[in-house]
Amino acid sequence: MVKLIHCADIHLGSKMEARLPADKSDERKREVRVTFGKLAQYAADNGVRAILMSGDVFDSDRPLKRDKEYFYSIIKGYPQIDFLYLRGNHDGSESYTEEPENLKTFSSAWTGYDYGDVHICGAELDRGNCRSLYSTLRLDEKKINIVMLHGQTDTSEGAGKICIQSLRDKHIDYLALGHIHSFRQGKIDGRGQYAYSGCLEGRGFDETGEKGFVLLEIEGGVSARFVPFASRTICEQTLDMTGISDWTAAVAEARRAVKVGAKDMLRLNLVGEVGFDNDGLAADIEKELAPRCYFVSVKDNTVRSIDAASLAAEKSIRGEFIRAVMSDDKLTHEQQTRIISAGLKALAGRGDEL
Repeated sequence: MVKLIHCADIHLGSKMEARLPADKSDERKREVRVTFGKLAQYAADNGVRAILMSGDVFDSDRPLKRDKEYFYSIIKGYPQIDFLYLRGNHDGSESYTEEPENLKTFSSAWTGYDYGDVHICGAELDRGNCRSLYSTLRLDEKKINIVMLHGQTDTSEGAGKICIQSLRDKHIDYLALGHIHSFRQGKIDGRGQYAYSGCLEGRGFDETGEKGFVLLEIEGGVSARFVPFASRTICEQTLDMTGISDWTAAVAEARRAVKVGAKDMLRLNLVGEVGFDNDGLAADIEKELAPRCYFVSVKDNTVRSIDAASLAAEKSIRGEFIRAVMSDDKLTHEQQTRIISAGLKALAGRGDEL
């Protein structure tokens, strides 16, 4: 049996996208590096022959010296494992300052490496080859064929695109993709499958859910299994506060309803209509939840419930404003409520708080 790991989008040197405090941001950057090292150790402990990195190992074409040195130190520290590095759109112009024997690289032309009956090939997409590559791919149907690419799956060919239809009937058993930061898989044809491994560590609240890599076990065919591996999980929850009439009850509801682990990063979205002035509610709930997780960000999208019909009967600027909003049938009830709430604050001289 041949074991391989398919990973991608490690983004060494990335800025953290979650607006973390400086100390936590620095810690998360270290954790991104450390997780890559742990991946290599996992490979060594589990008899993995090669690690397939399908693009964006670094976050930019000019990574920091410490990130490059760390990357090469990991590769040289595991000489029994081959590291197949296919550059992506973030690190597409990155040059190799070192080339250990077990670092295998690619170019804009198809490049292949053999491990017994397993053939691994890949090419780095650019504007010059993004359409011609499909017709030049030649694979031996008697081998187990793994193909590495970096880009977005699409129904057409073009720059940054991977046309799955154009890869049908090419004798591909597994297409190891990079670019999408969550695990995703699908069929190529009757023989082959494709997968995005996702990133090893989520960096912001647009990268929620489990992160990790794909373990490939090859013996007569390809068995692919996603392995969660991140040191932390970034999660997002929505809490409907409709009907809650006072501040204390709102904080208590957040305390009761929110489920989060000590190592997790949480984005909590508050929604609904509440019966009290909600200014500062997000900050109070953040303070309440902060001891229970690594980091929490609360976004307050609640609006104060308003007896619009009664206010609309007033002979005042406020009543005129509410009547105008309620008569606009292009607005949903939620939109009307938000506009009225914001307008009443502004009329009360609190527009700077909007």
